[in-house]
Parts: sequence; C-alpha cells; structure tokens
Amino acid sequence: MSSVGACLDKAVVEHFFGSLKHEWLLKMVHLTRESMKLDVEEYIRYYNHERLHTRLGDLTPISYEKLQGKVSGWTRALMFYIRLLSVP
Repeated sequence: MSSVGACLDKAVVEHFFGSLKHEWLLKMVHLTRESMKLDVEEYIRYYNHERLHTRLGDLTPISYEKLQGKVSGWTRALMFYIRLLSVP
C-alpha cells in the first residue's frame, strides 16, 4: 500500500471483482450461499488458469508467472487451496 488516496492500490482487485460480477455472477442463478461460494471458487480457477488476459500477451496469469519464473506466495497458496478442494 502506498499513501492515502492512491487509487492504483486497488485497481487490480477492482478489475477482478468487476470481471467476476459481469462475466460470471450476473449470468448465474444462486439459490444458496454455498452455491454462490462454489461458483466464485470456480471463477477464480477459470480466471487464473483458463481466461486469457490481453495485458499479459494473451496468457493466463498462471502461465505468465511461470513464464516469468516467479510464482508469488499468494498464487502458491491459492493453487494449494484449489488442490485441497478437488480432493474427494
């Protein structure tokens, strides 16, 4: 975080939540809180592993980080969490 009033601090997060809302949640019907939670988790997987980002040269964020040779600790934690969710 930088100084108070620096709008670029939240730009990445705001962009992600805008995409989540307009590309995913508004197109789905959620009857329960659990179904919405599962949908958000699915979107995070899609956003990081499948969705191509033009700012990253039409790569996924995970592919871009691997190409750069720097996978952040947050990305490792998210990948670990996703693996835990996929275990039956």
